[in-house]
Amino acid sequence: MTTTTNEHAWTAPADPAEPRRRVLLAVVLIVGGTIGWFASTALLVERIRALQNPQVSLACDISPFVSCGALFDRWQASLLGFPNPVIGVAGFIAPIVIGLGILAGARFASWFWRIVVVGLFGAWAFVAWLFFQSAFVIGVLCPYCLVVWAATIPLWWSALVVSMAAGHLGRRATSPGRALSTFIPVLILANYAVIIAAIVIRFPFLFGV
Repeated sequence: MTTTTNEHAWTAPADPAEPRRRVLLAVVLIVGGTIGWFASTALLVERIRALQNPQVSLACDISPFVSCGALFDRWQASLLGFPNPVIGVAGFIAPIVIGLGILAGARFASWFWRIVVVGLFGAWAFVAWLFFQSAFVIGVLCPYCLVVWAATIPLWWSALVVSMAAGHLGRRATSPGRALSTFIPVLILANYAVIIAAIVIRFPFLFGV
């Protein structure tokens, strides 16, 4: 006597809001990835210019406290042994391609979205660490870095919540994800608010405080 078992992978219940969330996520991935890529490229170009001529005046050197040139010789600027902008130039291509794929009708497996979420969390954690190092350890704000940070934040929160809502992170995360989906802008703005508050506290003289 043989026993047959049918195991079916769990899928999230249908949600009429999912198509809209997918389109919004695609737009965020494309726009955020594009902004991050251009900012990373601009920063890499300035880094190359500084290497070619250490005396050159860089476009991102606005003041002693708002500058990218002041960071180039710091170990935090080359954490993996090469300039950090190289990571951005290569990495920001991924969300752009994924976003375009979604708009083209591609549907990715749950394991793929888990990788995306982990990757974007790594990017978010990395830029958060860089912000702390830049503002509170070195004491200088990098303009192009700020743009990269600003682009990474919506990428992370949007991908996380939409993946939760779609059931890609497990059934227990689906309901919270759907509940949070309308608050994605709030999460992003709250993250921005933390950074802005930290900048005001660390550099009050830049705002006349």
